Amino acid sequence: MGGAGRTDFRARQPPDRRSRPGQARGPGLKPAGPAVSESENSEFENRVELGRLNGAWGTGGWVKVFSLTDPPENIFDYQPWRTSGPPGLLHVRQWRRQGPRLVAQLDEVTTREQAESLHGMTLTIDRSELPGAGVGSYYWHDLIGLAVYNRDGEPLGEVSGLLDAGAHDVLEIRRSGGEGVLLIPFVTGHFIDKVDLAAGRIDVDWLAEWSDAD
Repeated sequence: MGGAGRTDFRARQPPDRRSRPGQARGPGLKPAGPAVSESENSEFENRVELGRLNGAWGTGGWVKVFSLTDPPENIFDYQPWRTSGPPGLLHVRQWRRQGPRLVAQLDEVTTREQAESLHGMTLTIDRSELPGAGVGSYYWHDLIGLAVYNRDGEPLGEVSGLLDAGAHDVLEIRRSGGEGVLLIPFVTGHFIDKVDLAAGRIDVDWLAEWSDAD
C-alpha cells in the first residue's frame, strides 16, 4: 500500500483563508525576508511570504502584484504588507484585477518612478498577524519540520513540504537517514492519527517499509 506518485501533484502557494476540517490550511507558508546576517535573523524568522511587486503599472503609483496566496486575491486581506527593504510597510489604497494580473495603488507610492523602484520587493506578514487556523486545521508552515512517527514508534522522517493533490493535501517527508522522500496523504482518521504542534510531531498510520511509489 502506498501514497500517490509525484506526477499528479502541484505545490499550492501561501496563504489560504479557506479551511477544510482536519486538513492542512494556509498552504506553503514559510519564513520570508531578505538575506540577513545571523544577528538579524530574529527579525525575519517569523515572517510569512505573501508575494512580490513586479514593477509599475500605468501612472499614479500603481504597481503590479504577484501573489502567492490561494486564491491570488487573498493577498489583499493581509494588511499592511511588510517589505524586504524600504519603505518597510505598504498600505493598499485600492486594487483590481487587470486582465491576467493584479494591480494595486499604495498609500506610500505616488509616482511611476517610485513604483518602478519597488520592482522585485518581497511582501511579507508577521505570523502573529495571521488569523487562527481553527480546531483541526493547520497552516502549512506550522507543519514544516515536524517529526513523523508511525504507530510502532518508528521515526519516518521530517516534514519538508506539502503538496495539493486536489481531494486532499499530501505531506512530503524527508526520510530519516536521507533515504529519499515519502508522500503521505494528510487525511485525519485514515493516515494521520495525531498532529501535536507543541511536541513537534505527527503520528501516522504508515509502515516504515511502505513507499509512495508502491
